[in-house]
Amino acid sequence: MEDWAEVQRLFHREGLTRKAIARRLGMSRTTVIRLLALSGPPRYARTRAGSQLDPYRDEIAALLAADPTAAATVIRERLQRSGYRGGITILKDHLAAVRPGFLAARAFQRTSYLPGEIVQLDWWHTGIGVAVGKGQTRQAFGLVASLPHSGAHAVVFTLGLTMADFLAALPGCLARLGGVAEKGVCDNDASIVARRERGRARLHPEVAALFGELRLQPVVLRPRRPTSKGHVERTIEYLETSFVPLRTFADLADLQAQHDAWATEVAARRVLRRTGASVAARWAVERRSLHPLPDPLPDTDLRLEARAGRDAFVRVLDVDYSVPPAFVGRRIGVRVSPSMVRLASEGSPIATHRRSFVPADVVLAPAHGRAIRLAREARDRLTAGDVELPEVDLARYDALVGASS
Repeated sequence: MEDWAEVQRLFHREGLTRKAIARRLGMSRTTVIRLLALSGPPRYARTRAGSQLDPYRDEIAALLAADPTAAATVIRERLQRSGYRGGITILKDHLAAVRPGFLAARAFQRTSYLPGEIVQLDWWHTGIGVAVGKGQTRQAFGLVASLPHSGAHAVVFTLGLTMADFLAALPGCLARLGGVAEKGVCDNDASIVARRERGRARLHPEVAALFGELRLQPVVLRPRRPTSKGHVERTIEYLETSFVPLRTFADLADLQAQHDAWATEVAARRVLRRTGASVAARWAVERRSLHPLPDPLPDTDLRLEARAGRDAFVRVLDVDYSVPPAFVGRRIGVRVSPSMVRLASEGSPIATHRRSFVPADVVLAPAHGRAIRLAREARDRLTAGDVELPEVDLARYDALVGASS
């Protein structure tokens, strides 16, 4: 998945040839051609053959973390003290693949950037409670995206910090900023990173696919390095001191609307001391360096499967949603967006509900309620033996076979 995303970015964003991509990523030209030919992210996980380097990958990562520019010969000398007996060639190939990530993480600690060079991403724990219905409230979170060159920022508010929340929020942030930067700098956050493997961050496949479709190169910082994305950290502080005070919010939509208006009318008009120009003026210049968003935007809906219970409800993310009684006991395909829950059986739609964020809520469509009540009454009559059958006129069957009455 990550290979596909990087091949797409290098080809479409940097304009590299297939041969140059193959050389940079250490893969065959045939593999590059195959990945470029795919209409969407691949749905498989490629297995990696073992090598003599495997026992030393963590040590290599530690050495690169200390000095990303260390020569292969120096690293080999250190590894030999630990028992490494492999050659220099496989070590150089491995360093060519992993060194850029360490160099990138160090590079983004500086404070001056070119227009459209990077966008910094971080979750904002707002501490704001918003109404979600039925007298319940939940904390709102915000995915903050900032452009260090201009100082522009965007926020998309959610009610969670999951991978699904990140997938839905990221395109919204980039759309508000007016396009896609070259690189996206982010934390080692669980909504983005599935695991770290020998010092290298492995994204969730869905996140890697989204970055690939957006042609956005991910730069995942090593843990405990918040200063490497200092601009977005300062943006969050600015939001907490200049946007939140003396405001109330009816719900999540109201919070989003108030912020978007404030970002345009107040935040974009401020003059930054370090630039001597307004955010809006520099942002207008930077937007020309941003890559257009794909049209249509990538599909980021969460897809799940669940079984309809005997009560004709499907449980999705701690909430029960009704289905027609005819689908009791069947496997139901679930598609979840920030606002809707769509249910299908064998690919055919059977129900659509507005998504509820009320804990342990029950969402019942009126038509389903009537059908469930009738089915329950019929089941009760059958159980009690209280079933009336109309008298059958047997003469009709005689007529069908030609017998005389």
